[in-house]
Amino acid sequence: MSAQLTNDASGGFAQKSTVSVARRVVETLRDIGVKHVFGVPSGGWVDYMEAMRTTDGIEFVLTTHEGTGAIMADVCGRLTGAPGACFGTFGPGATNLSTGVGGALLDRSPMITLTDEMAAPMRGRVTQMGIDHQALFAPVTKKTTRLEVNRVREILFDAAENALSDRPGSVHVGLPVGMSAELAGNEGDWSRPAAAIQPAAEAEALAEALTALTNARKPVIALGLGAVRAGVGPAIARFAEAYDLPVVLTPMAKGLVREDHPCYAGVLFHALSDEVGKTHRQADLTVLVGYDPVEFNVEAWAPAVPLVNIDAQPADIDRTAYPDVIDVTGDIAISVAALCGTELNGTTWDMDAVRARRSAMFERLRGGGGFGPCAALDVLRDVLPADGIMTCDVGAHTHLIGQKWPTPAPGRQIMTNGWSTMGFGIPSAIAAKLCRPDVSVCTVVGDGGFLMSAGELATAVRLNLPFVTVVLTDNDLALIRIKQEKKQNPVYGTPIRQSGTIGGDNIFGVPVLSADDADEFRAALEKAFATNGPVIVEARISSQEYDDLVLKKDKPG
Repeated sequence: MSAQLTNDASGGFAQKSTVSVARRVVETLRDIGVKHVFGVPSGGWVDYMEAMRTTDGIEFVLTTHEGTGAIMADVCGRLTGAPGACFGTFGPGATNLSTGVGGALLDRSPMITLTDEMAAPMRGRVTQMGIDHQALFAPVTKKTTRLEVNRVREILFDAAENALSDRPGSVHVGLPVGMSAELAGNEGDWSRPAAAIQPAAEAEALAEALTALTNARKPVIALGLGAVRAGVGPAIARFAEAYDLPVVLTPMAKGLVREDHPCYAGVLFHALSDEVGKTHRQADLTVLVGYDPVEFNVEAWAPAVPLVNIDAQPADIDRTAYPDVIDVTGDIAISVAALCGTELNGTTWDMDAVRARRSAMFERLRGGGGFGPCAALDVLRDVLPADGIMTCDVGAHTHLIGQKWPTPAPGRQIMTNGWSTMGFGIPSAIAAKLCRPDVSVCTVVGDGGFLMSAGELATAVRLNLPFVTVVLTDNDLALIRIKQEKKQNPVYGTPIRQSGTIGGDNIFGVPVLSADDADEFRAALEKAFATNGPVIVEARISSQEYDDLVLKKDKPG
């Protein structure tokens, strides 16, 4: 490769390659493992798009909104293990993008966020669309920085390493306008970044935790997002079964322990969590494994008993309310291996009672007859193949899914709970289908969330992605309506429409199949999954079934 010497910013000389910054950026993203960059282009992005058009292994995906593009990047990060990538332009492009970027931060998904930025002479000046992107993204990312001509690979590889390390999340890199056509500096080789290896926990802390566990008579295990990343589900399941220990999960940890496992006791925070609480309230020791309070603060559910926290970070908890906390801080898998090698003296759980509560809970979640959300989810679970992926939007139905949806492995059910943005369902299904083209994919959305991201169906049509969007139409923001009624307030501002459906038999070229009962719904789903392209299946249901199932307290008070 030929090179030339040019004056650098420090007054010295830097060796320049004949490769543009735009091409260096795109090739670096590809080398990091990025296969798709989602977003809405700008004039400053044109050189980068041309570089993607002519570079194998990476492509630009035009979305209808920057926020949903960032959601797609989030889910790609979850499913591939490489950072997802997205782009937005100045001002409104960046603020739109920030919704999905915050989701990657709090749902712990590795992401590289790219935006236009003003060139140096215009930073701090009053100009059209001009805001400080570094300040904008600081609270919704792990790190925010700016590209430099001579450090392209260094900056992007550092961004990827930050995105992947510890609790994963989003990193922002600003692209100064005009830099894309400049020649990049020659840089050394960089290996593909991976999550940093955590050191083992201190032996003293681990020994103290194992002593507490062996002395406990009713320990309960709680699994969270960190346990998913550490891959410790099988080991915990075997250990729990060997000693009859109940296991509870956070919603985004679904799949770590199957719902039919003899020690499975339920999901925290979601439907009928008061029934789950009847088990964990009996515990004399709570063992948190990879528990991330971004989903549900420990204080909101855990009994006032000693805690063992097995995680890469110390427990984020009120130490006055829980003074007896043993932090086993280090590599989760190593700590779990030590935990599972421990011989317990004998526990006193009545596991028949635990399983009876679980069975009764699942029976209630079958619904009260008629065609409601519970029946619709049961039919969908029956039609979707076991290895299929179901994503969901945010709403009352999410609380049902979190508790009742049988999930055979992590990654088969995808939701947002740390961030909990409505509009998540459709873009997350698009990303899942791009990442897993040979797997059946569907999403479950309420009619409120559907309206927030329905435009991405046009993206699905353009990409010819076969997945099913199940719209639970009840014309109601049910979670807020239930909260209004609990306060004995009039229902106000929560009806989606007075009556009717999402409208028409075709939306953005996507056919709409409607169902008013379980048989119609099953037939529509079977037809939809056999169609070579996106399909909407609208289930017209009543929201009243949610009232007795969701927003239950995990513990009294």
